[in-house]
Amino acid sequence: EVQLVESGGGLVQPGGSLRLSCTASGFTFSTSPMTWVRQAPGKGLEWVSGISSDGRITVADSMKGRFSISRDNYKNTVYLQINSLKPEDTGVYLCTARGARGQGTQVTVSS
Repeated sequence: EVQLVESGGGLVQPGGSLRLSCTASGFTFSTSPMTWVRQAPGKGLEWVSGISSDGRITVADSMKGRFSISRDNYKNTVYLQINSLKPEDTGVYLCTARGARGQGTQVTVSS
């Protein structure tokens, strides 16, 4: 069974940074592409960034420069570093893989 557990969210002031983590189990992590998506309050899912099994990275155009994805195949974990956070980054951030997604971690950007 694919399991994805996100962590690292929280309340942060505008301009701050967060590093989100997603730890995976139930499948061969090292051979799986991983993605991050987010859901702002009252909106649908928005694709954020992806990383292939061999480390190729794609980032949504609107998020380039502030969002950075990485993976640690020894820890079965994918990360999302978010810098210069803005109030519009508020939402639930989820990782996805193998057709599954986790429950997400809440990010709230507010002063």
